[in-house]
Amino acid sequence: MGVTGGQISPVRSRERFLLGESVEGSVRGPILNSWMRSRMLGLSPEQTDLPYTDDFDPDSRLVRAAAPVLDQLQTRFSGSQMNISLADGNGTVLQRRFGEPALAGRLPPIQSVPGFVFAERYAGTNGIGLALAERRLCQVYGAEHFAERSQANACSAIPIRDQFSGHIVGVLCFGYPRGYEDPSLPVLVRRAAESIERRIMEQSSARERALLRTYLDARHRARGGETGDDGQLIGLDELTDGGLDRQDQMILKARATELICSPQRAAVEVSLSHGRGVTLLSSPVTSLSGVEGVVVEAVLTGESPPAHHLAASKHTASALGALSLAATEHAESLPWHLADTAAHRAADAPGAVRGLVLVGEPEVGKYAVAARRRLELLAEASTRIGTTLDVSRTAWELAETAVPRLADYVTVDLPGAVLRGEESADPQADLRRTVVHGIRDDCPFYPVGHRVRLDPGTPHMRCLEGEPAVLETDLQATTPAWMVPGLDHARGILAHDVHSMICVPLLARGVLLGIATFYRSQDPAPFGEDDTRLAQELAARAALCIDNARRYTREHTLALALQRSLLPRGLPEQGAVEVAHHYLPAESGVGGDWFDVIPLSGTRVALLVGDVVGHGLHAAATMGRLRIAARNFAELELAPDELLTHLDNLLVRLDREEEDASATGSNGIVGATCLYAVYDPTSQVCTMARAGHPPPALVDPDGRVTFPDLPPGPPLGLGGLPFETAEIRLPEHSTLVLYTDGLVDDRHRDIDVALDQLRDALAHPDRRPEDTCRAVIEAVAPEHPGDDIALLVARTRTVPADRIATWDLPPDPSLVADIRSAATRRLAEWGLEELSFAAELMLSELVTNAVRYGSEPIQVRLIHDRSSLICEVSDGSSTAPHLRRAASTDEGGRGLFLVAQLSQAWGARYTPHGKVIWAECALDAA
Repeated sequence: MGVTGGQISPVRSRERFLLGESVEGSVRGPILNSWMRSRMLGLSPEQTDLPYTDDFDPDSRLVRAAAPVLDQLQTRFSGSQMNISLADGNGTVLQRRFGEPALAGRLPPIQSVPGFVFAERYAGTNGIGLALAERRLCQVYGAEHFAERSQANACSAIPIRDQFSGHIVGVLCFGYPRGYEDPSLPVLVRRAAESIERRIMEQSSARERALLRTYLDARHRARGGETGDDGQLIGLDELTDGGLDRQDQMILKARATELICSPQRAAVEVSLSHGRGVTLLSSPVTSLSGVEGVVVEAVLTGESPPAHHLAASKHTASALGALSLAATEHAESLPWHLADTAAHRAADAPGAVRGLVLVGEPEVGKYAVAARRRLELLAEASTRIGTTLDVSRTAWELAETAVPRLADYVTVDLPGAVLRGEESADPQADLRRTVVHGIRDDCPFYPVGHRVRLDPGTPHMRCLEGEPAVLETDLQATTPAWMVPGLDHARGILAHDVHSMICVPLLARGVLLGIATFYRSQDPAPFGEDDTRLAQELAARAALCIDNARRYTREHTLALALQRSLLPRGLPEQGAVEVAHHYLPAESGVGGDWFDVIPLSGTRVALLVGDVVGHGLHAAATMGRLRIAARNFAELELAPDELLTHLDNLLVRLDREEEDASATGSNGIVGATCLYAVYDPTSQVCTMARAGHPPPALVDPDGRVTFPDLPPGPPLGLGGLPFETAEIRLPEHSTLVLYTDGLVDDRHRDIDVALDQLRDALAHPDRRPEDTCRAVIEAVAPEHPGDDIALLVARTRTVPADRIATWDLPPDPSLVADIRSAATRRLAEWGLEELSFAAELMLSELVTNAVRYGSEPIQVRLIHDRSSLICEVSDGSSTAPHLRRAASTDEGGRGLFLVAQLSQAWGARYTPHGKVIWAECALDAA
């Protein structure tokens, strides 16, 4: 809609609105909101009477500042039908100017005489009222006015602010016929308002200069007008030579500003650095023009000698006395309830150094104090908001920072997607109450977790639709239209004396993350523009921290999902140990800890824990590669030291590949630690090797806890260094505990203390492994782990001797039949006659191969395990058998093929003295 208002007329929309029809989308948002407020106030479009008052100051600071600007505007629009109004912060017109002077006689008094009040609650939608409600430049065209009398006019209005406080002190409004066109008018209106604001600021400076002149004159009179008095001040900067540094000066100026806020005499002690003390003296002063203010002087005390040019301070003391007398000539005597008479006596002591700190008006001092407190709050917010990478906690920190120094209640609403670390495609559809915080526990707002439903026109919806902030200054006088749909809930809020609110969107990097709402109840003063800017600044800082936390949450969730997908989802069946595990991710980020349980041939089992240095997706991915590699190496039946050597070589190659791809931004692989153990339940021997990893804990059946002294070994990734193994005999029902360093390594406690806690938690041999895991995590794990924790608890079992059969035989083919017969008898003793046929065939082929191709010593062993029958044939040769498909003309080559068909698994493993060929046959296969 242009300035003329003729292209799209709101007449029809206004008629539909007055009939109760919906006009959303066909009327500008601010106009529709004003119409709704006017209807809520019970205003009638035909109403013509407005309140009139002559109780206003025609020579106020605002009028004096605006007068030259209004004169220039009147000259600029000379001869036109432009009329210019100046109103105060309540909407009362203070001045009127007309481009054509004759207009003043033709217009009704309501449009030509100062004193009429155009606030929205009386006049409905109009330029002055809308500018006060929206607190920005507003334009109203034709039928957008609520009152019938203004239908033929258009207007542009803008608030005028006091630059000291940010408060709106008036409105500048331009009225003109609907057909008047001037594209540069909005720019002119803004510049005129800025010029008035500058002149208000200059008036304040002039008033302060008058106060300072009064102080100097009093000082000059106290010195008797002696020659050589050049009228120069003994200022705070001169006290620097006496030992005041910049921090001391800042402290003094801050306290002096607080004293200026109270127009009464006072004396306060201020402690500074290096044990020095300063007494601040404040006294009222009135300039010749009647400006009332306060002067604050500093009296420096302490053991340090005063500056030489300030040593003679009696004249200054006399000046202060004369100043006080001059002030009382123009103002009533004020109480000294803040004054310390002892401090005043100290101020008049010989050698005291005095200097002027500040001169100013109490109201200006209040604005300065408020500004300083806002800066302090922002500085505090920079340290209090964003201390963690948790979305909800960051939102709580915003509320805790704002209450009670800015607001009495704060609510924060975030979409569920943001809480999960994602971006919300439709924040309105999934907005949830995340924070409710206030000065009272019985906050009258929807509780945390409540799904927030937004109606059109509400401040929350307006923030979602793009408004930078929404300020509601008076919720108690008239209930806003947007509160009507939830009137019962609104009444509960108003019953807690909530009278004003600020609604601010949480925006970061162009993404809407949620809404923060600030409410005030205890402080009778409503929120103002300065409060709105402060709330926006707090929200902006919090939004950036929330976005960082959201991104971290997303990456943390992805890394954790990757980590868990790469860890064992279930433990394989095996009879060597009863095992339990626990994985606890770090709070600060997913690391590269892992564990594994790998069944091996001959009822043996491999136990593995490891830790990749670093955190995040890269560490989790490296962990997955190492775990898969370790499982593959274990399937090759490598000894623990050999397996670690292969992992070390692999990590060196991976690191080299990462360095070659450094152009992609990778930082390479720093390294990893690992502990690998193989337990044989037939011999009760556990063989272990470690690569820079903490040693395991061993719990004997009697409850004694020890930490075996294993050869340490270098961390993985260094390359070229050997690893050593150690063998430990574990009695049945012993418990072997493997863990990563996140369990015991904590910067808040000594590692010996953590190991003692682990020892105490494990000294219960009767516990099940699951219970042991739980007890260890509860007793030893840090409250806020900074590193991942992987814990593996294994209670050993044994294979009874009567379930193992062993035969040694010389390399004589004729003895193969004897072995078959002996094996058949033993199977009968075990009740496994149904497996005799398969076992005879497998043993026949394996023994024959050992006799024909192997070397002594040759041994045959049958193991009756819980779920399988294991046939093993060992010899002193290291020649590996190979399974192949024999041709139809071949006389041999079918032995291993038969073994593979009759068994569920078969293979070979190497020992220090040769090899073992083994085959497993499931007990239920028969």
